[in-house]
Amino acid sequence: MADVTPEGEKQDDLSNLSSKELHDRAMDLAKQRHDVGFLWDLLRAIPAAAAATGEVDRAEFDLFHGLSLLREFTHAGEGEVADALRPFYIEYLTGHGR
Repeated sequence: MADVTPEGEKQDDLSNLSSKELHDRAMDLAKQRHDVGFLWDLLRAIPAAAAATGEVDRAEFDLFHGLSLLREFTHAGEGEVADALRPFYIEYLTGHGR
């Protein structure tokens, strides 16, 4: 049986989506809910995701330089960083999705 919350989507169904699709769904849901907290949590998760992809220097730079972090935010649905953020997106969608 698939893991699902009363409000959320089935985790198994979400696992089959691409990282880009997960990102887009989570961003759309956050916009619908006016969930600034999600966006803040995403900004905080990006440096760790970058470090998980082996880009430790970039992750450390992002922690201390807001503009670079905002640049990363606009690409959080692409490439290895998006793949590293998959659990973050799935957790948000299962907890808050339809």
